[in-house]
Amino acid sequence: MSRTKARRAGLKLSLSACVLLAAAASCGGARPQAKGGGTPARLKAQEASAADVKTEPYAGRMAYVVVALCDNVNQGIVPVAPALGNGDDADRNLYWGARFGVRTHFKASREWQLVSSERDPSPKVLERLVYKHKKSDAYMVADAYRGAEIRQATADFLNAASGNTNPTVEIQGKTYGLSRGAAAHLVAYVGHDGLMDFQLTYTPKRRDDVRRDAVILACVSKKYFAPPLKESGANPLLWTTNLMAPEAYVLKAALDGWLLNEDGERVGERAARAYDTYQSCGIKSARALFATGW
Repeated sequence: MSRTKARRAGLKLSLSACVLLAAAASCGGARPQAKGGGTPARLKAQEASAADVKTEPYAGRMAYVVVALCDNVNQGIVPVAPALGNGDDADRNLYWGARFGVRTHFKASREWQLVSSERDPSPKVLERLVYKHKKSDAYMVADAYRGAEIRQATADFLNAASGNTNPTVEIQGKTYGLSRGAAAHLVAYVGHDGLMDFQLTYTPKRRDDVRRDAVILACVSKKYFAPPLKESGANPLLWTTNLMAPEAYVLKAALDGWLLNEDGERVGERAARAYDTYQSCGIKSARALFATGW
């Protein structure tokens, strides 16, 4: 979701006003999906190939973030400014290169350091960034999916959360798994809630007994993601109950708590405080927006 001009002007908002603002900014009615979304056959082919990659064990923590770039044309949203809503332009996209996008916000962070970036690592991903936490043995890998690939981004998130695919990252000459092969995992989705607009015909089932935490920053994600996430076996560390702006300060707050081994309630409180700081909607309203567990 995006901020409106009123939000940028710093207006104080009530919960209902926050919800209306978020709705007007991005969430819209159902819209036909653009070409380029994944099919069940394509997803299963990816599952088979990704599972065969040999990875090194990692003693620290790995967080994998799937970002579906905001897209006025290919997503069921109320259009935002053209520069922010071009799903093929990561540099200016609302959820990536804009002020509170993942790339820009984490670049400005004091706790995280960018260690590598790669343009067009795959046809569906415009950019991959790898960040190292400065005070712990933790990495965050973020993939910027083309806006037209929101269906694929959603499926890839669930495949990683369930352990059915194992996206990999190379760090200092070693290949690590982002779904398997790390001591602790967090898999996150950031962007428009595409499950408001479409249904996945392939729902990945839990592959192993590894506990994976999931963070889903999208509108009403608890309602729409609950059935497939239950099948994945992942633990919903943080998700949402209403319309919201899935901007990177919430993701960072969740990661901060996760790295400190905080429980869901404390992670939710961090998320709410971060959201209130940037959205000025009141801490009570912000707390009501986030949920943890089932």
